[in-house]
Amino acid sequence: MSVSSKDLYSTAGILVPKDACVVIVRTQWNADTVNKLEEGCTKILTAHKVQHGTITVPGAFEIPFAIKSYWDAHKYKDDKPCAFIALGCVLKGDTPHFEYVCQAVTNGILQLNLTLPVPTIFGVLTVDDQQQIDERTGGRHGHKGEEAAVTALKMIALGRSLK
Repeated sequence: MSVSSKDLYSTAGILVPKDACVVIVRTQWNADTVNKLEEGCTKILTAHKVQHGTITVPGAFEIPFAIKSYWDAHKYKDDKPCAFIALGCVLKGDTPHFEYVCQAVTNGILQLNLTLPVPTIFGVLTVDDQQQIDERTGGRHGHKGEEAAVTALKMIALGRSLK
């Protein structure tokens, strides 16, 4: 069964709770790209009247720590998030640093998804060049910020339906 990009962005039939709250954790590195991702993400969340806030961390490596720390500080509060969205951009350079950072942030987000009771959506671009960035921030591969927000909405709804 093939899924079209139109289906990936569809929010038809998603029942988002009125109290839904999403925390975006974004990086300072590659700010121009991450700003575009965040703009797409907030556009979708705002259109669905989902409360959201943003935390900024230096780089992608720090995303899992910030999410875990935020959860631990808010898990018993009324404003605890229903989902986290991790936004960043790791651009390949001439050293193995790219692979280490990409692997670490991927594993960190995986661990969060296995341990926290709310989903963490992976919105971190791992790209070779500016063309790949452009293709993923509104180009031929869609808009990964918007896609991350739609995924968060779908996962919030799924989580609520399983309770």
